[in-house]
Amino acid sequence: MPDSSPGRIVIGGASGLIGRALVDDLRADGHEVVRLVRRTATAPDEVEWLTDTRPLDPEVLAGARAVVGLGGASIGRFPWTRSYRSTLLWSRITPTRALARAVRELGDDAPAFLSASAVGYYGAFPPGDVDETTQRGEGFLADVCGEWEHAALGAGDRARVSLLRTAPVVHPEGVLKPLMLLTRLGLSGPIGRGTQVWPWISLQDEVRAIRHILDTGILGPVNLTGPTRATANDLGFALAVRMNRPYLLRAPAWALRAAFGRDAVEALLTTDANVVPAALEASGFSFTHSTVEAAVAAALAEAD
Repeated sequence: MPDSSPGRIVIGGASGLIGRALVDDLRADGHEVVRLVRRTATAPDEVEWLTDTRPLDPEVLAGARAVVGLGGASIGRFPWTRSYRSTLLWSRITPTRALARAVRELGDDAPAFLSASAVGYYGAFPPGDVDETTQRGEGFLADVCGEWEHAALGAGDRARVSLLRTAPVVHPEGVLKPLMLLTRLGLSGPIGRGTQVWPWISLQDEVRAIRHILDTGILGPVNLTGPTRATANDLGFALAVRMNRPYLLRAPAWALRAAFGRDAVEALLTTDANVVPAALEASGFSFTHSTVEAAVAAALAEAD
């Protein structure tokens, strides 16, 4: 049976976009939230971690209903130099391993472990519709996601692990951030072909989906994506309409690759992946924003 009763939730990565929204949502429903922070703790709800070589004390998680691991360096920062590729990987692996180790040490008394991942797991150009049974794809981001999930599964066979394969979040601090700037300047238009399918999810549904997984106990990989197919043009044009700006100037794929690097462009801008939320929908989850147009409208209304 679903269990939405208030409890203690430990969150790593609580300062990010998703983390902040999740903390607020949980607290609004009476949950006690403990935030893991990578600095000296300054508030009663904070616990310092990963500031030295000491492992996370498993007692921090003892008695909690769940621990949620979010965060990692932004994939939206360009270019992906060799140094930044290492940052992208280790900013995800290091905290995930620390949480998994603490969960493993608690054994049968461990909380559920909800660990972030991304739809990049499937690669930039997976064929057909992609659900949670689809194998890992190829490319740097797919490799990062594979290592990320492997680190989470280090919690052990007895652990209750959910892998949150999140799509780019339609929000002014998410995928909309660079697009809004270009649109405001009147420089928006098709990116590459423009007809490539972009996975997406609204921030509200991202948080609601995490809460749903927590309450229903869904284990294994879960695609956190919107329920309807959307192209890059669908998102870009919806944004231009809402901002009352033109959508005309095409950005050729070759120019994007020259400016930002092939791997980053293929993983983020020219990716063509119809990732469907099969596990969520099978569990009875209903979306607040069922189209990317609705997600864009809600995001801009919140920003106003």
